[in-house]
Amino acid sequence: MTAGTPTRTPGQASPRTRHGLWWVAPRLLPLGVAVVAVSSDGYWHAVVARMLPLALLAISVAVVTGWAGLPTLGQVAPYAAGAYTTARLALAGHTLAPVQLAAAAVVGAVTAGLLGVILVRYRGTVVLMLTLAAAELTTITATQWRTVSGGTDGLAGIPAPHLLPGTPPLIADRPVLLYTATITIAATVGAGLLLHRHRLLLTAIQGNEARAAASGHPVTTYLWVVHTGAGALAGIAGALLIHTHRWITPADVGFETAALALLAVVIGGTRSLPGAAAAALIVLAVRDVAAAEWPGHAPLLLGVLFVAAVYLLPGGLTILPARLCTAAGRARAAQRRFPLPSAWRSA
Repeated sequence: MTAGTPTRTPGQASPRTRHGLWWVAPRLLPLGVAVVAVSSDGYWHAVVARMLPLALLAISVAVVTGWAGLPTLGQVAPYAAGAYTTARLALAGHTLAPVQLAAAAVVGAVTAGLLGVILVRYRGTVVLMLTLAAAELTTITATQWRTVSGGTDGLAGIPAPHLLPGTPPLIADRPVLLYTATITIAATVGAGLLLHRHRLLLTAIQGNEARAAASGHPVTTYLWVVHTGAGALAGIAGALLIHTHRWITPADVGFETAALALLAVVIGGTRSLPGAAAAALIVLAVRDVAAAEWPGHAPLLLGVLFVAAVYLLPGGLTILPARLCTAAGRARAAQRRFPLPSAWRSA
């Protein structure tokens, strides 16, 4: 072994193996959706479809928190802006899904851009408190602006979207699931490609912001652009919320939604978009499906999930493939060192 060659203990996964395993993760979401769409009934189609808007919202939170380094509870602001924009367009007779998605993305980006003018100038706990205030202001605005939001009663009876002029509306559970999953996956892949292109610069900003600024990079501008782009993702998530639920109340864009999205990012891994999406589905499954067996215990179950994730997977779901690979390698090494008796193997 030459000098400087990294050593690896028996059973430990190599970096190449860990990298290859983790790149399988983005394929798991479409595979899971395909399995649900083919093998399940309409109930599970509707359940999974209604989970995906929060998954996309969690992805936008991961972009801001993990890549821009701005821990946020305020992504519900562009999320709400996109949702109410979509709802009002549908109620006005503009039911084309591409038009609604584009409008929601633009309004979400503008909302996040306005908030980002203030947020990108601060760091750490100050950002978290400012975004908490933004989340509370979003709920208050949705409650008080009755002419747009319908007040506490919300907006109901929203027409279903059409993919193209002349096509039937997206009402059946399976088409809604496939449509929502397609938009979620496309938005995730697009955001991932953009972040991958600029990952070195964003990593350098988080590692040493002063050095990045001294090198001539407009750090504040870069962070504002990332925050605005994440707002477009949140706006699209808000449009999907309307397309899957076809009603909205201020509670759907309140603090609980912001907290669930941030919890999903912590569990899934702050810099992993597929991890955030998978964790959002897990969080909603624990809150809505598992908690149905123990009514009133959803906060307790979510707390247990959070504590378990922090202690068992401190890096989030991102490190799970590496952990599994390492465990499998150690098991093989132990089997080679301590082989089973021949009588046990023959049995």
